[in-house]
Formats: sequence, structure tokens, C-alpha cells
Amino acid sequence: MRTFRVELGANSHPVHVGAGILAELGKLARDAGLRPGRSAVVTDANVAKLYAKATMAALGAAGFAPTLIEIPPGEQSKSLAQLERIYGLMTDAELDRASVVFALGGGVVGDLAGFAAASYLRGIPLVQVPTTLLAQVDSSLGGKTGVNHPRAKNLIGAFHQPRLVVADVATLTTLPEREFRESLAEVIKYGAIMDEPMLASLEKLLDRILARDAAALEDVVERSLRHKATIVAADERESGLRRILNFGHTVGHALEASTGYGNLLHGEAVAIGMAAAVRLSCEHAGLSREEAARLVALIDRAGLPTAMPQGWRSKGFERALRLDKKRADDAIEFVLLDHLGHAVTKRLRIEQVLSALV
Repeated sequence: MRTFRVELGANSHPVHVGAGILAELGKLARDAGLRPGRSAVVTDANVAKLYAKATMAALGAAGFAPTLIEIPPGEQSKSLAQLERIYGLMTDAELDRASVVFALGGGVVGDLAGFAAASYLRGIPLVQVPTTLLAQVDSSLGGKTGVNHPRAKNLIGAFHQPRLVVADVATLTTLPEREFRESLAEVIKYGAIMDEPMLASLEKLLDRILARDAAALEDVVERSLRHKATIVAADERESGLRRILNFGHTVGHALEASTGYGNLLHGEAVAIGMAAAVRLSCEHAGLSREEAARLVALIDRAGLPTAMPQGWRSKGFERALRLDKKRADDAIEFVLLDHLGHAVTKRLRIEQVLSALV
């Protein structure tokens, strides 16, 4: 098991990455200072079939008394309606301010359960237990929680740091192939924005990663999370440096919102968004055509889309782009690359963004 600490002052917390460590969840939670007793495990119906029993057993053995809360799988569950339902079930379980919410699943579960924990009784402890590669390398760390609104993704939410992150890479062996591949978009993103040697490593190890080799997965998850931890520690509330983590996400989020959440997986939308950001980087940040082609080739080799989907140009897409959290007036603070391994931000007019999309 690989362990490191996210340094956030009073919100500092440990991160554990390894194969088979779900069985140690209860012990790890107690070691992190969490109080045993009434708690909740929020998960989706698919993950529940695979890991709810083991999770409940691991928590029970450490003195926790969890209530299992299941939601339907899919992005559609990241809604105010599901949030209200979770509040009701947490109330029925008589959770108090020391009770713990364990978010067992992918990014949807982590965001939804995290926002429930952030807002129930004005905030109760949260443990992220990501079971998808996308959640393990990205959304489980950083404290962003929230739900979608019909007009924009993640429009409603709060920052709420977990008390603990437990990433068991063994859970990735049951992940459907499409969901596994989409997660590689976030892994590639870290190399693109801050670690060119990581891109070289991904180019070399991609076949092992796609074969879900445990050692390769531990390496890529730990390396990704350490990068994110460094950025979050420097800019917890996304007021500056942390914005570079949105590379590919401006266009990606607009695609998700305008095509209907779930039609494009998040990582697929981000992959398309990164390819678009690469084109904009060549025009506005000085990225070389050779480096741009190298990054797009890696995205393509991972089995991810790079071209805008048919019919993308719509009022819904433009509306979602204009609702982006980084928008000011008629411009967006867009994340670009001046070279591989280094990101910059630049204010671009929405018309400039639209003209580069193909």
C-alpha cells in the first residue's frame, strides 16, 4: 500500500493507494480519527452488487454501523432530486455531526455523496472510496462536490474536503472497458499540464495499463493523485493555479450538458475538449504542431475520441459554454499549453473558442 498526505492545514488528510485495501477500510477510517458508530455508505446499484458486502463488512469489523444508500447508476443521478432523497435516508438513519459518509463508487457517487456530506447538518465527515479509474486519479481528491443542473454541469455544489481517500486498484478489474478507457483522459491531462516525462511513461506503459496490470495501475494512480494534491495544496479553492486542472474541461463540460448527461462519458468529453484545447494552444499559446500531434496521438491510442461529435454546434452548447464557471463577460479564462508539461491560462472570447472547434 502506498500512502501520502494531502497538506491542507486543518483539512489535511491521508491518501492510500493499493490492491486489495478495501478490506482495510474500517481500520484506515479509525486510524484517520473518524468515530465508529452510525454512518452511511452511498453507492450506485452496479457498484453495490460488487463491493457493498465487502465494504459493509470491513466497516462493521471496525465498529462502524453503516446504512447502505443506493442510487441509480449514471450521470442522471447527480441531481437535486437524488440529493433530497439521500437527505431523507440520512435522517432516517439518525446520522449526527460525527457520523461519516463513505462515498463508494465513481465520480457521480463521489460528487453527490460529497455534497450531501457537505450540506447535511452543515457538514459531516466524508471518506472517498473511488472504484473507477476516473475517480481514483481525479475527482476523489480535492474537495469538489456538487450536482448538475439542466443548464450546466456542476452548477450547484460546495468545497468539502474528505477526511480520507482509499483507492483500491483491484476494483478496476471489474470496470467496463469503455469506462476504464475514458478515465485515461484525466491521466493524460496531468502529463499534459505539468509532467512531460509522465506522458513519455504513458506512451511506454499504455499496453500494461490497458491490460490492468496492478503495479502499473498503482503507479499511475499514485502519480496522478500526487500531482493533484500538489495543486490543491497550493490553491484549495480554485482561485489561481488549480484552474489548470480544467484543461479540456471547458469544451468537455459544454458537450456533456448539451448532448445530455451520459451520452458522452465524462472522460470522452474531456478527451475531445483536450484535442480542442490543443488546437487553441497552437493558435494562442505557442504550442508546436509536433507536440500537439503527439498529445492527440496518445489520446487516440488510448481509444478516446478527439473530434467534435456530429451536430455539436447548437444553442445548448453555446449556452453551456457561456455558463462556464471561468467565464467573465464574453470571455473565458481558457487553459492552454505553451509546451507539453506546462499549462497557461488566457482569456479567449467565446467566438474565438467556437471558431477553433471542428
